Amino acid sequence: MQTDFRQITYQGLWGNNAALVQLLGLCPLLAVSNSAVNALGLGLATILVLAGSNTLVSLGRHALVPAIRLPVFVLIIAGFTTCAELLLRAYAIELYQALGIFIPLIVTNCTILGRAEAFASRNPLLPSLVDGLMTGFGFAIVLFVLGMCRELAGTGAVFANMDRLLPFAGNWELVLFTTDSPFLLAILPPGAFLFMGFLIALKNVLDRQLARPAAVPEPVAPGSKRVRVTG
Repeated sequence: MQTDFRQITYQGLWGNNAALVQLLGLCPLLAVSNSAVNALGLGLATILVLAGSNTLVSLGRHALVPAIRLPVFVLIIAGFTTCAELLLRAYAIELYQALGIFIPLIVTNCTILGRAEAFASRNPLLPSLVDGLMTGFGFAIVLFVLGMCRELAGTGAVFANMDRLLPFAGNWELVLFTTDSPFLLAILPPGAFLFMGFLIALKNVLDRQLARPAAVPEPVAPGSKRVRVTG
């Protein structure tokens, strides 16, 4: 059976997006998306854990018995989460401190365990790796867009403090408008729910537009005439 990598990519990025469609992993997504740098940091960590856990689960799928499968999946995910946490502590300590408890909480992200159980445990290595990457990218893109929207609405600027994650990004801050006081509704958790609702609504509108069939004009046979009948 040939693997459809295009379908895997589409489902991970858009059709079955973990954040916009499955609505999984919303706790860290809504909690740390008050700035673009926080969102990008958590998104990259999630991609690492998803890709790594899918790879190991796929490699060992024939050796696992059903009785211990789920506990082993959790241990694998916890191991990669610890690796991501240690990398952040070593190379981005300020970002690690800003994200706080939400890095270890990647272990409890239902998206990662769900992909390990539903896909990686039943498919070969390469499709499982692609599925993990695409699912992670889909989650990270939504997280990053949400972080940019909330940061911009709340402070009037975007990409502030990007050097916490990328040392060469010290002057990336883009100020679109200035404000005497931040718009707290956008920065605080209630704003996360509002902006997330807008993103979900936007995806639903786009899906309806894409699913709507294009109007095809009815062909008219040569030499025929339209007859109008009035009563």
